[in-house]
Amino acid sequence: MHQLVEISDLITAVDPRSGQRLPVRRAEVIQQLRESGDERAVRIVSGLPVDQVGVLDPHAVDRLLISVHTELQRLSEELRIGERLVHLLGPLFTAIRSTTGQPGPYRLVDVGCGLGYLVRWLATTQALGTDVELVGVDLDAALVGEADRLAHAEGLNCRFVNGNAFDLPEAATIYVSTGVLHHFRGPALAEFFQAQAASPAYAFCHFDIAATRLAPIGAWIFHRARMRNPLGRHDGVVSALRAHSDETLLRAAAVPGIRALLYEPRGAVNPFCTTLRPIIGVRPQLEAPLRRALGRDARRMVGPEHLAETTR
Repeated sequence: MHQLVEISDLITAVDPRSGQRLPVRRAEVIQQLRESGDERAVRIVSGLPVDQVGVLDPHAVDRLLISVHTELQRLSEELRIGERLVHLLGPLFTAIRSTTGQPGPYRLVDVGCGLGYLVRWLATTQALGTDVELVGVDLDAALVGEADRLAHAEGLNCRFVNGNAFDLPEAATIYVSTGVLHHFRGPALAEFFQAQAASPAYAFCHFDIAATRLAPIGAWIFHRARMRNPLGRHDGVVSALRAHSDETLLRAAAVPGIRALLYEPRGAVNPFCTTLRPIIGVRPQLEAPLRRALGRDARRMVGPEHLAETTR
């Protein structure tokens, strides 16, 4: 069976070393989509404008992706991602402050921030305290530029960077993301977590789609009801189909130097209500203070040993 891919992953390309944007030929994108058996995606991409040699118009692609990400903000708002992230980040920062004894500023880095909704929400609410610096990072320069414009228009104290989140001159205290993990496949997923373990960061907290049988149905209903753009509707459903299982996430995140913890594992929550849930990683000395800071909610957090229990 062919692996479905998201259109947004194919219509832009960046040199990983220089960060320079690379040309993308529409015919090559269409070929990849045909090989995956996704004729609906082929029809969507076939309508995108190209130049005389068949390269996708980068300005048109940028406008399209900004439009799609603007609609995606509704998902974050309706699922209250900001509040759910703070529910975990508050105790995480409490554990870091109490364990390290180091004064701030601390630095939160949002990986693949898109239009920076999460960073801008945190800056607006100041829910993490004034000693936490908020930074959004994305490889897409157009999305970062729009995120920066919105932050300035809203008068917010945060910043956005176009580049690799793991190559910043200033180290992160905590890495976060929403809806990013399912874009990594195979060894790339473990490499994503290894990069964070190799950094000076104390923890990470990455929200992504819960891989339940109902997830694709829920994604279809939401995107049909809330999204106008065909690309956004397509990619929203495909992203749910590409969601990683609990087992895949826990194994990939269990890298040396990091204690992997899954919050709200499958089987412990109502599949009708669970759409996104986080994988958390902490330096081993932080697990006990994090559990104390979470209080009763610490029961909703399991480690890799949970895999052995569920297979008995």
